[in-house]
Amino acid sequence: MIWLRTLSAVLSFAIPLVHAVVGPGKVTGNTAVHDPSMCKSANGTYFVFSTGVGIEIRTSQDRTAWTLIGSVWPNGVDTWTNAYTGVSNGVLWAPDCTVVGNTFYLYYAASTFGSQKSAIFFAKSSTGLPGSWTNEGLVTSTSSGANYNAIDPNLLIDGSNWYLSLGSFWTGIKSQTLSSSTGKPSSSAVTSLATRTANNGAIEASAVYKFGSFYYLFTSWDNCCQGTSSTYNIRVGRSSSPTGGFVDQAGVSLLNGGGTLVLGSHDSIIGPGGQDIMTDSDGPILVYHYYTSSGSFLGINKLSFDSGWPVVV
Repeated sequence: MIWLRTLSAVLSFAIPLVHAVVGPGKVTGNTAVHDPSMCKSANGTYFVFSTGVGIEIRTSQDRTAWTLIGSVWPNGVDTWTNAYTGVSNGVLWAPDCTVVGNTFYLYYAASTFGSQKSAIFFAKSSTGLPGSWTNEGLVTSTSSGANYNAIDPNLLIDGSNWYLSLGSFWTGIKSQTLSSSTGKPSSSAVTSLATRTANNGAIEASAVYKFGSFYYLFTSWDNCCQGTSSTYNIRVGRSSSPTGGFVDQAGVSLLNGGGTLVLGSHDSIIGPGGQDIMTDSDGPILVYHYYTSSGSFLGINKLSFDSGWPVVV
């Protein structure tokens, strides 16, 4: 999930990608999601996991029509998240799913708005279905006074190397190296990937995606979770390394506020963000939420990297 701020958004001067603004693709059914992450089972079923009590699960056979089938923890979470949500069986934030062979890996966060008393946990399943998940425990956490916030996890598997990006506001986006055998940090080192000072440091919801010889760091800028007053927008930079050196299309370092616009508000689509990227049979897919006057909904679009930079199509 996302840390709310009420300050007005500050416009970036980063050069936007030149492309036609398109809608959120064709999606039908139950699509009222927030912070979606999409993955695909070995048998071809699409899953979207999203923020909610117990983490909501939706499935589709065609990536278009979606059905809410339940939650990861249908009987409620045990006590492991309560210390961070401040309540019993609270809302869990920003799940990130990855399928490795026949195993689903799900990273997610527990916190409260504006707090650095936050933690990232992970769970595993052989089916992805409600009630099939095993709690694998704490991955990392932060407390008040830390210089970053341990929410919004995203897993990158690059060959035998596993990386977890995370972070929201404060000093921005971080990376930790994980053990592929445990799914947990292999060291205590935390590397900075991106930061902003504009709009009180409003950067979060990272996703690192490899395409060709580059690693692309997608983030959400500005203010989420305010309905049609939301100013969320999706930005990107790229690097030849998954752990640093990200610059935007104008060459500005993401550690110095850089970030090229991928998708912002347009027409009736307000505040797109909370994104995830997956590779499907027809190429890279951008998954995100956006707002209308009726609420928060699922957006799915293809991405083209023909120019060397991601363009929504």
